[in-house]
Amino acid sequence: MAIELFNNGTHLCLMFDDLADEGGNVAVQANQFLIVDNGHGTLIDPGGNMTFNGLLMGMMEHFSSKKMEYIFASHADPDIIASVNKWMIHSECKVAISALWARFVPHFCTAGNTEGRIVPIPDEGMNFVLGNCTLKAIPAHFMHSEGNFQFYDPVSKILFSGDMGASIVSHTDADTPVTDFNAHLKYMEGFHRRYMISNKICRYWVAMVRQLDVEMIVPQHGKSFKGKKMVNQFLDWIEQLPCGVDLMTQDNYRIPA
Repeated sequence: MAIELFNNGTHLCLMFDDLADEGGNVAVQANQFLIVDNGHGTLIDPGGNMTFNGLLMGMMEHFSSKKMEYIFASHADPDIIASVNKWMIHSECKVAISALWARFVPHFCTAGNTEGRIVPIPDEGMNFVLGNCTLKAIPAHFMHSEGNFQFYDPVSKILFSGDMGASIVSHTDADTPVTDFNAHLKYMEGFHRRYMISNKICRYWVAMVRQLDVEMIVPQHGKSFKGKKMVNQFLDWIEQLPCGVDLMTQDNYRIPA
């Protein structure tokens, strides 16, 4: 079932949070997103093959896949775009992804299917016109991918943050925003310490995000952060978190006995 993140009558943001559930919870929980503005639509991080049918049916209740203009991919992991070939067949959309990953996308697809349909995003990011609004692809390099982008919607004031802010929760627990930040830490601290590359990069990211008017941070895994108080709690936390190479020592690089 789609979760309505924002709707002012002409601009709609939906989240799908339970499509990767195969009953045994073997696959990591993942969120997929649909933005529609004045009859123009884009998917963000549509996921792999196990999410395709559910996402296609779910979005068709709100927007036809035939009219979809873009797929925005934060990076090239399989839980982000492994289903891209199916979307290429079911729509005439273009795929926007970091220029570092643009030439890897055809490996997911039938030969010739991506010709003229991949938009490489330069390292500095870029703007995308969708209907009457302009969405922003903003740099999120090394969080966790070398070429990585997040997507900011200035109408809803939502930052679709990819793996930044992700939490490891069950498929039934991702549909509501965080209400107790300290209690939520246990679901995301280990992930961020391992997947985010360094505190230096986190600090750069926080300084950039503080320049945006963000009412909601919605990651690709787990719960969202809604309201400026909760958004700022997350920014304050990640700004000081040692992670990635900060924590590596020689003990992490030893030949197995």
